[in-house]
Parts: sequence; C-alpha cells; structure tokens
Amino acid sequence: MTNKVCVLGAGSTRYGKLNESIIELALNASREAILSAGISPKDIGAGYISNVFGAADKQVHIAPVIMSNLGIPYVPGLTIESACGSGSVMLREAFANVYAGFYDCVLAVGVEKITHTGTTQSTTLFSYCSDFFYEGGNGASFPGLFASIARAYLSTHKATEEDLAYVAVKNHDNGILNPKAHVRRKITIDDVLNSPVVASPLKLYDCCPFSDGASALILCSEKFAKSIGRPYVEIIGSGRGASPAAVQGRADITTIPSTVNAAKQAYNMAGVTPSDIDFAEVHDCFTIAEIIDTEDLGFFEKGKAASRIREGDTKLTGRIPINPSGGLKAKGHPIGATGIGQAVEVFEQFTGKAGQRTIKDAEIALTHNFGATGASAAVHIFKKVK
Repeated sequence: MTNKVCVLGAGSTRYGKLNESIIELALNASREAILSAGISPKDIGAGYISNVFGAADKQVHIAPVIMSNLGIPYVPGLTIESACGSGSVMLREAFANVYAGFYDCVLAVGVEKITHTGTTQSTTLFSYCSDFFYEGGNGASFPGLFASIARAYLSTHKATEEDLAYVAVKNHDNGILNPKAHVRRKITIDDVLNSPVVASPLKLYDCCPFSDGASALILCSEKFAKSIGRPYVEIIGSGRGASPAAVQGRADITTIPSTVNAAKQAYNMAGVTPSDIDFAEVHDCFTIAEIIDTEDLGFFEKGKAASRIREGDTKLTGRIPINPSGGLKAKGHPIGATGIGQAVEVFEQFTGKAGQRTIKDAEIALTHNFGATGASAAVHIFKKVK
C-alpha cells in the first residue's frame, strides 16, 4: 500500500548574494517551512538535503549538521548531489520515501553558498558538473555548451536571437513581482540584444546569475496532512530521466532526453497530459533552455516554442504560464536549492501566497529541473487540494 504525498509547508530565503553561512541559510528556510506546516522538528522522520558546493563554504556532510541544529540530531539526514538538478532529484527521493510509507513526515531542503568565491572560482566549480574530461577540462563552459545548443536550434528551426530575448524579458517581468528574486529589474528586448556577448549567440541577459539561497518543503502522507488541518498540496506525479553526460554523445542536441523521459513518467503517474498543466516552473539556466524545455515537456510542438513565446503564450496571463517566479533567469539559481524553490513557488501559488504573480484558477502545476546540460532531470506534478 502506498501513500498520497503532500506538501504541507514551504519556506525560502531570498536568492542573491547573501552574507549568511550555508548552514544559516538552510536553517532559515527549514524553520520557515516547519512554521508554515504547523509542526515541530520532532514530527520530522528524516531529512533530505540537496547541495553541490558545500566545500566552498567549508561544509560537506551537511545533512547531519542541519538536523543537529534543528534540535533533532538522531533523525537521519541524507545529502544528495546531481549538479543543477540536485533539488528535484532530492525531492524525488523524499517523495519516494513518503510514498513507500517509510516516513509520515520529512524535511526536504536545498541550499547553496557560492557567490563569495568570485566569478573565476565559481565558474571553475560549475565546470566540474560537466563531463569534465571531454567538456569542462577542454574549455567547454556551460555558456559555451548551451551556445552550441542555441546555435543548432536557431539554425534548425529558423528562430532568432530576438526570440531568445523574449524569454529573458518575460522572466524579468515575473521576477519583479517576486520579493525573494535575485534580479528584480525590468529589461527590454533591446537591452538583451545589446548586452555583452558571453558565448554567441548567448548574451549576458540570456544567462542566469550565480546565486546563494535555500528553499525547504515539508512532505508528508495525506493522513498526516489532514491531522494537522492546514492547507496542503498533493504531489500526483514524479519522474526521473537521464541523457548522455556529454553533449557530443547525443544524436540531437536540440532536445534533452532526460526531460522527455522524466515528463512521460510523471504524466503517466499523475494521469494527466501536457494540456492539463496550468503553469510550470522549468529549468531556464539560459534562455534557449526554456524554449527547449517547453517543447520536451509537450507544451509546444518541436520548433514552435520560440514563436509561441513571442506571441505571449507563456506570460502570466498566457495559455501556459512558464516560470511565474521569475525562473532561474530572474529569481536566481542557487544550484542545490533551485529544484526545491520551484516547488515552493507551486505551494505559494496554490495556497494564496503568490501575490501579484498568482495564476488565476490554476489547479495543476509542473516543475522541471535538470543537471548540467540535462544529463539528469526530474519532473514533478502537483495538484491543488480544495
């Protein structure tokens, strides 16, 4: 017998360049989630923590430290790393353990502290998430790899650099409405097109920032959620997928197989189709990623996303709003926290806490988060509980 899995509480720090230590960030988000859920730390049966660069803030084996500081040192904790997709892969593990009945209530917290290392060191650390022998070690940075993906897409589907810019402008507009976003700044199409080239055709405003931050969830069984009596959200679908680690190992670099496979699993488990999704948080580390994601997730036909985004289909009031939080592009990208932060956005949307960025009448949402250039990915589908 399996359990329905619910999100009972959520918490998050602001994303950006922060002064707090990695442990302080994790504790702040965790305590907010615990308070949101209306529980105490003693109700937690296990802790799941996603983090990639703890060593940069002199703290690896981070899970027991977090649990100890929450006053529950004998509750087991597990740290999970899957590059930029760490948060969603960790969420899958937390989900699976509640679903299987091992625990009634667990803490899921993602955290990263990276900006203090400086651009050169942080870029170097990020490169370790690639297939380093073939890519990072030979100068193929993530901007360079995604630039290759972008060039292939623009050439194959006759899209333009201006189409990429529409993604950035939309996500910045959403980020302005998010008080915890890293970049709350309105930009124009011209701003994007005239910003410095990072790796052609990608420019500065096509790229997400490095961010510090933490986000946390309380996951529990439906029985536990009902016993507390607070609003909660149900996770109705979960999927994981994989792709060749190096981009050069893929037959078509304008699609990400891990996303396609994870989405199929999640849709099948949830019993829904892409047309049932009311909004989605997707992995927009670069503007081209959001375009490809929305096609791989089934929201648009292959090669059609760029034109649909230009027409406004993905705006807050569009047919399928994408990244109402501002996405990685504007909300920020604290690697270990990103996938959990997406789920925090869903919880806030479905419990009346999203303010001006609220998606009207939304009842089913999807989150999508991948690691590196898509070597690993996870997709989750959520349902509003009335």
